Amino acid sequence: MPAQIVRAALLALLTACVAAPLGVFVAPWAGWLLFCGGLILQMAFHFRNLARLDRWSRAPDVDASLEGKGAWDGIFGRLYRHEKDLRRQIADRDAEIARIIAAIQALNDGVILLDPDNRIVFCNTMVEEQLGLSLRTDEGLPIVNLIRRPEFVDYLGGGDFTRPLTLRFEHGEERALFIVVIPYAGNRRLMHVKDVTQTDRLDRMRRDFVANVSHELRTPLTVLSGFLETLGEIEVDARTRGRYLTLMAEQARRMENIVQDLLTLSSIESAPPPGDEVVDMARLVDKLRRDAEALSGGRHTVSVESDGLADLRGVEPELASAFGNLVSNAVRYTPAGGTIRIAWKTSPDGAEFAVEDTGIGIDAKHIPRLTERFYRVDRGRSREAGGTGLGLAIVKHALNRHQARLEIRSDPGKGSRFTAKFPPGRLARP
Repeated sequence: MPAQIVRAALLALLTACVAAPLGVFVAPWAGWLLFCGGLILQMAFHFRNLARLDRWSRAPDVDASLEGKGAWDGIFGRLYRHEKDLRRQIADRDAEIARIIAAIQALNDGVILLDPDNRIVFCNTMVEEQLGLSLRTDEGLPIVNLIRRPEFVDYLGGGDFTRPLTLRFEHGEERALFIVVIPYAGNRRLMHVKDVTQTDRLDRMRRDFVANVSHELRTPLTVLSGFLETLGEIEVDARTRGRYLTLMAEQARRMENIVQDLLTLSSIESAPPPGDEVVDMARLVDKLRRDAEALSGGRHTVSVESDGLADLRGVEPELASAFGNLVSNAVRYTPAGGTIRIAWKTSPDGAEFAVEDTGIGIDAKHIPRLTERFYRVDRGRSREAGGTGLGLAIVKHALNRHQARLEIRSDPGKGSRFTAKFPPGRLARP
C-alpha cells in the first residue's frame, strides 16, 4: 500500500509542477484550475475502481475480466487469485466431505450425529431403515420425539454411555438393535446402531437348544430311573415286570434316537462341502415310497409323481436323511385315511422334491421357527408321534449344503407341503 500512496503523491506533485508555471506566467486562477482538475481526475479514477471493487465484494466471483490500471491492476489481480484459490479449497473440502458421507452411507451399520440438545444433525440410509427415520424430514428434530421407547429415552438422558443398549422390536418382524453412543466435539454425540437380530436369534436358539436337549433327555431318564428304582425296591410279578421293561425299552430307544439325530446333525454341519456324486433319484424316490408305506402300515394312501429326467449331484446319505425326514413327518402327522404325495420334478430352472399331505397342518406363526432344533408346535402330539424335534433341522442343514432351500406351505386342518428347491447346477442330466 505505501507504493500506491507514493504514486498518488508523485502524480499530485507532477500536477503542481505543471500548474505552478501556468499560474505565475498566465494567471493564478489558471494554475489552480489545472491543479484542481488533475486532482479531480485522479480521484475519479480511484473512485471508479473503488466502485468496481465494492460491486465485486457484494457478489464475489472468479472473473478474469476483473482488472484495472495502474495500482489497481495489482489489487484486482491478487483478489482474482485469492478468490480462485479459495474456490478451489472449498471445492476440495466439499469433495472430501462428500467422500466421507459416501463412506458413512456405505456402512452396514447405522450412524446418527446429534447436537448438544440431542437433535438430529445427520443420519445415514442404514439407520433410516433400522429406526424408520428420514433425514429429509427429521433433521433438526429431537431424536427422543422419534424413538419413544422408555429404555432409549432413559439411556440417552442418563448420560452414562459406558454400557451399550440393546433395543428389541417384537411387533411385526422381530429385530434387535445394538446402540452405542460416543460423545465427541464437546457435547455432541455420535450414535452407532448395529443390527444384531441374527446374532440375538442364534444366541436365543443356543439357549433354547441347551434347555430343550436337557428337557428331552431328562424325561426318558426320569422314567428309566423311576422304573429301575421301583424294580430294585419292590417285588413285582412277571407280567408287571415285563410291562415295566417294555416301557423302559421305549424310553431307551427314544434317547437313542435323540442322540443319533444329534450326531447326524453334527456330522452334517462339520462335513466338507458335498462333491459331485450322482444320486439316482428314481431309486431314492422309490425307496422313500416303500419306507412311507412301511411306516404307514396301510393307514394312508401313498402316491409318487416323478418325471425321472435328471438326477442330483451331492451326498446321497445326507439327501436321503433330509427327504426321509420330510416323508416320515408327513406319515406321523396325517390321520388314518389321509393321502401322502411324493413328487420329484426337474426344469431348466432347477429341481424340486416335494412331500404333500392331508394332515393336521401348521399355523402360519410357527412356520418361521420349524427348522429350529427341538422346536415343537405341540410337544405332546410330537412325542406321541415319535419325533425327536431335530428332523427339520437336519433337513435345513442338509439342503443348505447342497445350495437348496426349503419352502413350507400349510393350512391348519387341511395339510402341508414341504418343498426342497435345488438350483440348476445341482442337476446331473443324462
